[in-house]
Amino acid sequence: MLTGIIGKPNVGKSTFFSAATLATVEIANYPFTTIKPNRGIGYLRVPCVCREFNVKDNPVNSLCLDGVRLIPVELIDCAGLVPDAWRGRGLGNQFLDEIRKADALIHIVDAAGATDIEGRIIKPGSHDPVEDVRFLEKELTMWMAQILRRDWLKLARTVESGSKDLIGTLEERLSGLDIKRSHILEALKKIDLNPEKPTSWSSEDFLNFVDALRRSSKPMLIAANKIDLPSAEENLERLVELGYIVVPCCAEAELALRRAAERGLTDYKPGDCNFHVLTPERISKAQSDALSLIQERILHRFGNTGVQEAINIAFFKLLNTIVVYTVEDIEKLSDHYGRVLPDARVVPYGTTARELAYKIHTEIGESFIYAIEARDRRRLGENHTLKDRDVISIVSAQRRA
Repeated sequence: MLTGIIGKPNVGKSTFFSAATLATVEIANYPFTTIKPNRGIGYLRVPCVCREFNVKDNPVNSLCLDGVRLIPVELIDCAGLVPDAWRGRGLGNQFLDEIRKADALIHIVDAAGATDIEGRIIKPGSHDPVEDVRFLEKELTMWMAQILRRDWLKLARTVESGSKDLIGTLEERLSGLDIKRSHILEALKKIDLNPEKPTSWSSEDFLNFVDALRRSSKPMLIAANKIDLPSAEENLERLVELGYIVVPCCAEAELALRRAAERGLTDYKPGDCNFHVLTPERISKAQSDALSLIQERILHRFGNTGVQEAINIAFFKLLNTIVVYTVEDIEKLSDHYGRVLPDARVVPYGTTARELAYKIHTEIGESFIYAIEARDRRRLGENHTLKDRDVISIVSAQRRA
């Protein structure tokens, strides 16, 4: 699964990305700093089951820090979008194409209104961040509409001839945008249109459908960035009224905290509500003052910087995923090398035992016999729906627990 970080220029997208991944990217106070997309690995933060089972784990595909499991996920930092990007302005079409495969979007918004609609620096409070959300909604919808409109009439006539149904035809046509049958069905439910007579749809009907399809296929949350600047908090409620999940955010603070932890100066973990300085003798007064301000103005005020929370929400709420731990030896909770709780896997809610087996390896899925959950040791059939935090061993002809 891939989450895209999007927004207009100069709102802190690259800072957010760098904080989330600790990747080195160009960050500057002018539009179009990011020209090519940056891809990197961020992390989901969840309580590890090692504490529940009272074991010392040996993660392989993730990290466990003091009972906190950090599971890697892919993020892409897209270049800034400006009005009429869907028409190609500011390399807009090229930038929009970068998010074709994104499953969810984190929209970085300058909540302080300190950048105009083009991304130029202005006095905080001079711009309405609600306009940024509305303009980006339009850009994404018009971009999708432009792609679908190219052969819409031909597609609609094919449906009405009875050769294919609309859902199947759209699924095939939009596969390059990673739009699935479930997304199309959800969009059609939200609008009162006849799917058997698409040639009767007006231009407004068509755009309403595409807009509903955008919302279902590319779910989005708002990271209200620069929350530490004047006027930012005043805009939070207005952003929430737009109907999105809104996370107060300070990407600069998160980046500073992660860099300090990386150097061993603090014990900060992504998403923590507090931290302690480990080596005060190595920190200058300026650094100490900066960390104190972050603690007072961000962590004590909002509970966290918002970066880790936004990533967690994107995967767990927008994409409706759960975490399942896989082991081979159900007694020792280990793999065949003896590593305890080695793998934490992020899977969609509703994943079955056999589907999990296929995610481990195709041959294990094909030769699936049954699964075992570590807590009650029950045998689970192939159609058993997994739950969050399940610890599962798959028994197959290829691999037996």
